[in-house]
Amino acid sequence: MEIFKEIRSDYNAVFERDPAARSPLEVIFAYPGFHAIFFHRIGHWLWDNHLRFLARFLSHVSRFLTGIEIHPGAKIGRGFFIDHGMGVVIGETSEIGDNVTIYHGVTLGGTSFSRGKRHPTVESNVTIGAGAKILGPLTVGSNSKIGANSVVIVDVPPSSTVVGVPGKTVLKEEFPVYPALEHNKLPDPEERAIQSLMEQVKELEKRINSLESELEKTKEENRVLQVVKTK
Repeated sequence: MEIFKEIRSDYNAVFERDPAARSPLEVIFAYPGFHAIFFHRIGHWLWDNHLRFLARFLSHVSRFLTGIEIHPGAKIGRGFFIDHGMGVVIGETSEIGDNVTIYHGVTLGGTSFSRGKRHPTVESNVTIGAGAKILGPLTVGSNSKIGANSVVIVDVPPSSTVVGVPGKTVLKEEFPVYPALEHNKLPDPEERAIQSLMEQVKELEKRINSLESELEKTKEENRVLQVVKTK
């Protein structure tokens, strides 16, 4: 069945992306992220087969056991990996592609009370850092990474890096995107903007000092000329 293939790919993803995973038993019995996606696969099958109460009840049990809340209506591709996972929330109309990695405290949330599409679409090979919030029916393009604690409220182009509050896309060519999310190497667009302004201020100060020197020189020449004329 398709569901077993998906669970198998989620299991393999743990070993591919977590160097702390040592054995199959450890992953099966001590990884809440794997438990959460395992329960979600079953709950989503129940949801699609119109067993909505059972699906919701199973997701509630999963939330109690793992600290991860995934609505059974959310569509999640293969190779999904939640690292640590406590506090992750994934809304009903969220859509997630293949080989996506999410760290603890991430929210894929809605910004509307309507019953339509109100949660994000995250395409394949995306990494979302700890504490990041992606809000509304926007799209995060494939092969992108979202920095820790960023708040994303607009679409993210493919192969982009987003940092800050609100999230800003930084230069794609400067930062390799996948698979690593090296938080210590992510740039700060606001810091860059401030540095640029400081450089401009320094340049203006130099020009002002130069103009003041020229003005003083002109005044001194005029005084000398005035003295010569009076003599």
